[in-house]
Amino acid sequence: MSTFSGLSSALSSLIAQRQALNVAGQNVANANTVGYTRQRADLQSVSSSAVPSMFSTPLGVGSGVASVGIARLGDEFLDARLRTQTSQSAHYASTATTLQRVESVVTEPSDTGLASGLQEFWTAWEDVANTPDSAATRTALLGKATTLTNQIADTYRAFEAQWQQARVEANATVSQVNTAAQAIADLNSEIRGVLVSGGSANELIDQRSELVTQLSSLVGAAGRLKEDGTMDVMIAGNQLVTGERAQTLQVQGSYVMNAAIAEPPVVTDVVRLSWGGTGTPLVLDGGSLAGTITSLSPASFGGPIATAVDTVNRTATDLAAVVNAVHSGAQTLAAPPNDTGLDFFAVTAGMPGALGLTVAITDPQQVAAANAVNGPLDGSVADQIAQLRGSAGGPDSTWRSFVVDLGVTTQAAIRRADVSETSRAVAENLQRSNASVDIDEEMTTMLAYQRAYEGAARVLTAVDEMLDTLINRTGVVGR
Repeated sequence: MSTFSGLSSALSSLIAQRQALNVAGQNVANANTVGYTRQRADLQSVSSSAVPSMFSTPLGVGSGVASVGIARLGDEFLDARLRTQTSQSAHYASTATTLQRVESVVTEPSDTGLASGLQEFWTAWEDVANTPDSAATRTALLGKATTLTNQIADTYRAFEAQWQQARVEANATVSQVNTAAQAIADLNSEIRGVLVSGGSANELIDQRSELVTQLSSLVGAAGRLKEDGTMDVMIAGNQLVTGERAQTLQVQGSYVMNAAIAEPPVVTDVVRLSWGGTGTPLVLDGGSLAGTITSLSPASFGGPIATAVDTVNRTATDLAAVVNAVHSGAQTLAAPPNDTGLDFFAVTAGMPGALGLTVAITDPQQVAAANAVNGPLDGSVADQIAQLRGSAGGPDSTWRSFVVDLGVTTQAAIRRADVSETSRAVAENLQRSNASVDIDEEMTTMLAYQRAYEGAARVLTAVDEMLDTLINRTGVVGR
């Protein structure tokens, strides 16, 4: 190796160590950047060149070092595991959240729940049975009945508000998905262009990876890396992003709850997810959007809000049916011919039972508490109505069964969401432990590169001094 080649080797080391220091500095600068994956400069020794010939000299030492690339120290398998766990966790969390919202409306057991309102209504009938001649107890009964019908209607409207909120959330989530999918397609184009030109696209790859993980939380997306550096994104086995092209999603179905959850379901009214443009249905197997779409579904499709609404409607219609069946044949305090044959409740046709339920009578004298055989001051019919609280298949039984099932289902969903979140956290910790920046490690690496840079500089100085002696002092000795 010639003296001048020593200068070249030392210079190559200076350049390579400086580039490695720059990469370490980039890692330190992004230590707190979400989604950043640490990088390392790939250094490779440069072999000495030799031309095969009869008089070629033997091979000597190499010709220095070169930085051949910047490696992104991510693990696709850990990334894929995190996305899978994120998809499941988001789905279970969305389901648990919906059930908890339904529970927040039910508020059972409590003094303000529907079960308490029913008990107060039956108790008012007991008071009438004990004092059938009291106008005050009859007036109180009508007040309790009106309060109960208002409470049933308010419960229905609260469920309707939750359904409308979920409908808005579904549209907003789909907009997020479409925006993220297009961003991934654009990044694919940029990444491929940078890699073809021989550049480093690590930061762009980090951005794309973060977007794919976000999509896994929303719609259960999975990524498939291709040889040209682009990534295809799949949801439910279908391609959402292919290279530079992104598909769009849309939410179809009625914006009116009564139409969307009707039984039997009308396909055009049921809220469903489909591909934009073609309208082909898409059934998700993960992500929060899957839970949201389920919450908007009819009861026969497993919709928790629709099940709650159906229960409230059945409670209202059952209440009217059982009370009217007894009350219509009893005797009131009103003068004939208005002393028998009156319905206590009325249900407006064409309206949901919970909203159409009203108290049909306004005059306390028209409360039928007596058996006609025993006279108008008899309280046996009022007592018979009060005993309806324990009837099998009655409104209390319907509501109580729903509350118990809801509590069990909600607790199971919460436990499943907690377990899934634990698994997701483990996957995230593994992914971060591999990809995140360790400040202590980076400082040690920077120190090693700094020492190597100083050593190369010292070699450069030594060779320079040798050349100075060789050039400027040759022939001076002996003068």
